[in-house]
Amino acid sequence: MEYDNKNSGILFKNDYKTTEKHPDYKGSFTDADGEEKDLAAWVRKTTAGKMMLSLKVSDKFVKEEDSQAATATPDIESDMPF
Repeated sequence: MEYDNKNSGILFKNDYKTTEKHPDYKGSFTDADGEEKDLAAWVRKTTAGKMMLSLKVSDKFVKEEDSQAATATPDIESDMPF
């Protein structure tokens, strides 16, 4: 039986946090359709003083160079000898 990871995710401590705007934790989440999303969490305190996690789910980040490589097609005509 294959593991079903839909509607689940994982978070890791963000070792690269340099400002308060950066998340305290980063990871990924797989939605009900099986699409992987980015997941971020910030440790916050409520007005009543209770600790909580604030979460944000967003589309998977793709580096510009990766997306260009995926859509680049070779120039076949320039390789033709005629």
